[in-house]
Amino acid sequence: MTTQTAQTDAQVRADDRAHVFHSWSAQAKIDPLPVAGGEGSSFWDYEGNTYLDFSSQLVNLNLGHQHPDLVAAVQQQAGRLATIQPSMANDVRGELARLIAEVAPDGFEKVFFTNGGAEANEYAVRMARQFTGRRKVLSMYRSYHGSTATAISLTGDPRRWANDIGDNGTVRFFGPYLYRSAFHSTTIEEESQRALEHLEQTILLEGPGTIAAIIIETVVGTNGVLVPPPGYLDGVRGLCDRHGIVYIADEVMVGFGRIGEWFAIDAFDAKPDLITFAKGVNSGYVPLGGVVISDRIAKHFDDAPFPGGLTYSGHPLACAPGVATFEVFRRDGILERVRDLGSRVVEPALRAMAEKHPSVGEVRGRGLFWAIELVRDRETREPLVPFNAAGADAAPMGAFAAAAKEGGVWPFLHFNRTHIAPPLVISEEDLVRGLGVIDEALDVADGYTV
Repeated sequence: MTTQTAQTDAQVRADDRAHVFHSWSAQAKIDPLPVAGGEGSSFWDYEGNTYLDFSSQLVNLNLGHQHPDLVAAVQQQAGRLATIQPSMANDVRGELARLIAEVAPDGFEKVFFTNGGAEANEYAVRMARQFTGRRKVLSMYRSYHGSTATAISLTGDPRRWANDIGDNGTVRFFGPYLYRSAFHSTTIEEESQRALEHLEQTILLEGPGTIAAIIIETVVGTNGVLVPPPGYLDGVRGLCDRHGIVYIADEVMVGFGRIGEWFAIDAFDAKPDLITFAKGVNSGYVPLGGVVISDRIAKHFDDAPFPGGLTYSGHPLACAPGVATFEVFRRDGILERVRDLGSRVVEPALRAMAEKHPSVGEVRGRGLFWAIELVRDRETREPLVPFNAAGADAAPMGAFAAAAKEGGVWPFLHFNRTHIAPPLVISEEDLVRGLGVIDEALDVADGYTV
């Protein structure tokens, strides 16, 4: 490392530690990596260490670092019209809304833009409450919907615990998760049926006439990459129809190609009333999210004013790389390559790891979105680290992560799982190399098994 580079690294660290307040962290106990740059599926630090980004940062960098088409779109828009308020019509805002509507399920023509996924879920709930005149919202225990007031109340994972002081209209339920079934199921068919029976009982006991919406991540993201079993989402749709409840599909993490579909809901047998999105719509180059609104709900607001808005709703600098995203997806066959790489490369490699490593309890996923669930004991399925582990309790996962980073892969960890979620533009060569690093790092996890 040159003297100049060392000075830059030191300055970045000093400024960060002195002035940046980081999310979800005890500030004195973290040491953020100074990142010097990135390209494609990799990024690097000031010391010259390069990492394959197997988490796509926060599963948002679908088209990778510094994609030239997205960068050019931001630059060109900034030179033409940097911003305009949302009450005015704007060409790239309207074009992106049209493009989103064209790939959404039939009967979805309107898009409300937000600055990110949490706001998208906030506003979807607001729409559902206004539409139904009801207040309660049902969400899964294994879920993450954002950290703003209503979104964190909807969230099931432990990040809610210290923040559960906002929206008091949330009721939680168990979703399907055969590997750790709350319903003692032994088959995927049983799990789907019993999870639906549990949800129906929750609805009946809460009072169907009090429930505005059910919000579900189409594929549960951070909390496990839980792919819904056959018939489950269609069953949710049926329960919502029966009781006049709005079905919200949270596609913030899995929309725009993550599992090889424009919207993940396209891979399953159900149709929601509202679809929330963010992240992959423009790979996070400028903050953007939104709600795709079914015609029947949009019609409610033809004459009744919608009580909500944002200064930066549909910001041109965010919408421009969104439009470019559609162009890249279609030109480069992104959806097709995600499906191909997922089934031909990732799944066989992970199945082989599951056979080889005693620390692997289960692998699951689709496209370029997979989870490896790590255990101490395959027979009892005891997690490699306890639920919500921190400090010394989380050491085995920390050791696994260190081994992956030493091999040049930046992993995505949550509790006792590592997720496989690289940029959708990753080359097959890099994907195979990264999976090889994960395979070797699992040798470290194996050392903690019984």
